[in-house]
Amino acid sequence: MELCSEEAMKYVWEGAIPLQIHLHESDVTTLPPPPPALVLGPRIGYLPLLVPIIKPYFSGALPPGEDTVWFDYKGLPLKWYVPLGVLFDLLCAEPERPWNLTVGDGAVSVSVTLKIDQSPKVHFRGYPGEVLTPCEGEETVKWSYINSLKEAAYVINGNSKSIMNMPQADQFDLWQSLIKGDMDGYHRISSRLKLGPVGEDCILNRASSMQSRQATDEPEIVGSNRPSRLPVRLYVRNVDQDLEYLEDVQTLDNWDSVSYINRAIEFHKEGGNYMTLKHAMRNILREIFSEEASTNANELDGTEEADSAYRDLETTSMKNDLVEESTFGRQGPNKGTLVRIQGIEPDLDIPFAWVVNNLKNPDYFLHVCVYVGTSSKAKAK
Repeated sequence: MELCSEEAMKYVWEGAIPLQIHLHESDVTTLPPPPPALVLGPRIGYLPLLVPIIKPYFSGALPPGEDTVWFDYKGLPLKWYVPLGVLFDLLCAEPERPWNLTVGDGAVSVSVTLKIDQSPKVHFRGYPGEVLTPCEGEETVKWSYINSLKEAAYVINGNSKSIMNMPQADQFDLWQSLIKGDMDGYHRISSRLKLGPVGEDCILNRASSMQSRQATDEPEIVGSNRPSRLPVRLYVRNVDQDLEYLEDVQTLDNWDSVSYINRAIEFHKEGGNYMTLKHAMRNILREIFSEEASTNANELDGTEEADSAYRDLETTSMKNDLVEESTFGRQGPNKGTLVRIQGIEPDLDIPFAWVVNNLKNPDYFLHVCVYVGTSSKAKAK
C-alpha cells in the first residue's frame, strides 16, 4: 500500500458541507424574515471565513450597530477555531444535510433555535464571550492556524523554527491557498517547512506526482531509519446510549461533554511492519480501545510526557507496537465506539502513516472524532 495518495488528499481538500444558515430571530429587523443562506462550507475551513459571503446576504435585515458574528447549532455556540469538518463530524452523529446553522443573539439563542428548527444559525450580536474566545475576523483565524502549525512543527521536528522563520510572503501565500482550497499551491509552500510526509513510500509517490517540488527546498522526508512523531487532536464525545441508532443520539448542549486530547504519537516503521490506526487509538485511549483478551506482548504499559516546552501535548510511544502487514484486521475496538476522520469511519486496520499523510488537516494535525457509547467498557475521561 502506498502511504501517500494524491487522490485521497484531493478528496480532503475538495470536501465541503452543504450549509443552510439562518439569521437568528433576534437579529431580524424586516418582515418577512430573510430566507436561509445556502452555502458550501469547506471541511478544512473555519466558520468565520464564511462571513464575507453571509453578511451581504443578510445585510438588509440586520439592526444597526457593530457586528460580532458567531454561529450556533441547536443552541450550542460553535467554536470558530475548530475546522468546520470536525464540528460537523462531532455534532452530527447522524450526518445532517444540509447542515442547518443559526446566526443571532446569544441571550435568546437556545430557546428560539430549538423552538424554530435545528439548523445552524448565524448571529451578528450578543457574542457569548463566556463560551467562545474572541474572534476579530479572518486575521484572528489566520493566527490561530499559524499557532497550530507551530505546535505541529514542534511535535514533528522538536522545534518550530521553520514556522517562526517563514517569510511573510510565504505565510501570506500559505494562508491564501488554504482559503482558496488550492492544494498544489499549499504543498508548494508547505514543502519548505520540512514537516513530512511520513514513510519511505511517500518519497517515490510525491517525487513522481509533483515534479515541481524537486528543488533545493524539497522537504526533509521522515524516513524509516528514525522514529516519527505525529501530532493528533482528538475530540471525545460521551453518549449516554448505544451507538447502533445514530439518529437517536441526543443533541450536544454544552462543550463540557467533549474531551479534548492532544497527543504526539511516536512510532517506527521497520521492514514490512506497519502500525495501524487501531494501535494508535488503543495507545491514545487505552481504556476505550483495549481488548478483553489482548495477546499483544509488545503493547506498552503507559505514556510518556512530552518535552516541557510543549506542556499541553502528551506523547505516546509506539516503538514496539508493530504488526505484520498481513495481519491487518485481527483485532477491533469495543462495539460502543465510533471513530470519524474527515467525515469517514475508517477501517482501523489500515496503516496509521497512510491516515496521517492523507487525512490530516492543513495545520498538520490529524483531527479525530470519537463517539463513546454505553456499550463501551469505560468512558473517556
